[in-house]
Amino acid sequence: MIDSALPQPTILLTGVNGQIGFELARSLRGLGRVVALDRAGLDLSDTNRIRRVVQDVRPSLIVNAAAYTAVDAAETDAASAMRVNADAPEVLSQEAKRLGALLVHYSTDYVFDGAKPGAYVEGDPPNPLNVYGVSKLAGDQAIAASGCAHLIFRTSWIYGARGTNFLQTMLRLGAERDELSVVNDQTGAPTWSRTVASGTAKVLSQLLCGERDDWIRSSGIYHLTAGGATSWAGFAEAIFRNSCQTARPVIKSITTSAYPTPAVRPLNSQLSNDKLAMTFGIKAPAWDEALRQCMRESRL
Repeated sequence: MIDSALPQPTILLTGVNGQIGFELARSLRGLGRVVALDRAGLDLSDTNRIRRVVQDVRPSLIVNAAAYTAVDAAETDAASAMRVNADAPEVLSQEAKRLGALLVHYSTDYVFDGAKPGAYVEGDPPNPLNVYGVSKLAGDQAIAASGCAHLIFRTSWIYGARGTNFLQTMLRLGAERDELSVVNDQTGAPTWSRTVASGTAKVLSQLLCGERDDWIRSSGIYHLTAGGATSWAGFAEAIFRNSCQTARPVIKSITTSAYPTPAVRPLNSQLSNDKLAMTFGIKAPAWDEALRQCMRESRL
């Protein structure tokens, strides 16, 4: 927590109605005055609007939780994905640089091609397989090139008790069907949106207690996911194992080739959190532990 005797920083939060943004609105409360905007308040496809809002709010921290996340739709709507995921972060970073603000941004495992055995580290070369991944990588690179103080948190397989995500989809389909076919050859860490928000708040709490020079020294990319890894089929089995619903469909494991999608997904989405732990002393909970807590709290 921040010393109450110090002036409270103004935090501009975008995408407040999204999965991560919703959790951030709560996690960031104790760190400063949060100006939380949804798409109606700040549409990231409008770069002029972005500049006006940032200049009006004059935040010390900009936390960008908004993104174009329709992975398959991006294959035929690359322009929209690039506007929100690449152009908007570039403008936010330029404004952050001008104000001397710290920009927090969220990226994705999809910047990698999944060919590496084992978990990816931050320095591994990116090679996205789909338009969504290309657009997110372009945003990451624009932020780094701006010279602003920044934290880019790469995460993966986000789910939560609200919004559209794998957890909600499985529960809906499980109530309708006796058997569900789920991919078993893609591996990653299902990550509760609250895990990301909590980790972000812990990092910012440390930085806000230091000097602004610490913001520059700490700038860079960090992986922030739950611990451990599983497949989508393993994730589905864990969902129904922990669900309070009476429906318990059989999970039939299938290969990625048996479930073609417009966007190619990486087979390996595992991200190493070691840099985050070494730099800030933060260790995220195991994915199955976080899932149990999420479902228990939400009575799913």
